Amino acid sequence: MKSKIAQARLLLTVVIFSLSSPVYAADDWGDDAWGQEEKQGAIVHGFIETAVGSRVSDDALMSDDLSLAEVRARVEAESYQGGLRLSGKVDLYADGVESGLDIYLREAVAEFSLADNVDVRAGHQVLTWGTGDLVFLNDLFAKDWVSFFAGRDDEYLKAPSSSIKLSAYGEKANIDFVWAPIFNSDNFISGERFSYFSPMVGTQVAAPNGKLVPEEPSESFSHGEFSARIYGRSQILSGRSTEWALYGYRGFWKQPNAINSNNQPYFSPLTSLGASLRTNIASGIGHTELAWYNSVDDGGSDPLIPNSQVRFLMGYEQELISKLTLGVQYYFEHILDYNALVANDGDSIYRPDEHRELWTLRLTYRAMQDNLTLNWFSFYSPTDQDYYHRPSVKYRFNDQVNLTLGGNIFGGEQAHTFFGQFEDASNIYARLRWSY
Repeated sequence: MKSKIAQARLLLTVVIFSLSSPVYAADDWGDDAWGQEEKQGAIVHGFIETAVGSRVSDDALMSDDLSLAEVRARVEAESYQGGLRLSGKVDLYADGVESGLDIYLREAVAEFSLADNVDVRAGHQVLTWGTGDLVFLNDLFAKDWVSFFAGRDDEYLKAPSSSIKLSAYGEKANIDFVWAPIFNSDNFISGERFSYFSPMVGTQVAAPNGKLVPEEPSESFSHGEFSARIYGRSQILSGRSTEWALYGYRGFWKQPNAINSNNQPYFSPLTSLGASLRTNIASGIGHTELAWYNSVDDGGSDPLIPNSQVRFLMGYEQELISKLTLGVQYYFEHILDYNALVANDGDSIYRPDEHRELWTLRLTYRAMQDNLTLNWFSFYSPTDQDYYHRPSVKYRFNDQVNLTLGGNIFGGEQAHTFFGQFEDASNIYARLRWSY
């Protein structure tokens, strides 16, 4: 309820801003508005999209084979009032799987400068940083895994949050600071659209009886989220220009992976520190990222609270031949205080491995003057012995109309691993979009 109220207020603000000026139609949407203060009035555009998806295997816990069934209308607007930029994105959609007719506020933002080198971006917004391709270490902003697994556009994986972002720019380094006064969790798998494995009962569960309803952090200053990034570019690797960044976070684990004394899931406190590098290597681009997750409430001895972790990622992307791009990543996750976990979890058969490895592969091919895009993305864990494949084909008929066909294919040797638990959620989907 608290998020609906906040979204309604922000939506009203954007509408007022938009009505205060004349409206112009636009074919192009520019995210970067700085330097365009001479524009006055509002620029409006958007899209209408219909999408349908169906499971390719039977899930006995779900009454409907549909994983996606919706019609969505997006309105996007931006307005310039001197040095102030106002922007908003709102979806009105009819969801045939879960929520019926609903409104989704994607963005309601005000941007302005405090000084020549200090900018402010405040409101309901999507934020992201880090180097990973669909693998997130230091990017601890909210994600929407339900949309991602159901086959909505990849845009919807990055969920919005109500926050204030302060950016300061220097000659050698820049600083971003983000404050979200109310904790924004991931839109996690709760058992409503997809079933999931519950280690508490040792089997797959779904709504209504198995719906995951966690305890939320209270709304207070101490329970807000604070994120920071210091970043820049320098020649620190054999004279090559290298992008570097340092990260910090204070908040909560983004999914309710802890259990309280009432056997209710909750979001346990989390702090993290990290770093990343990105640079040219041979004919491609390499990147690496490191993060330390400090699980504040656990010293390793409480099996109902996630242990602290060290996470590492490295990847490489290169164009193999004209229009064909390959990207590979290796991800490593190490649980700290593992011996304490082993000594206190009662020999649980669902104990996570001390080390988890994950490989990803992306192949992208563009043809027919880039009107046709073929994409394949795979996750594979040799330690969990599970996988997740995301094939897609997108064809652009013209500047306004495009069709996307794709799938989300899960599998694994064991039902309780991260991807293995969603084997019965495997689905194929189609999306037809008209943009205006």
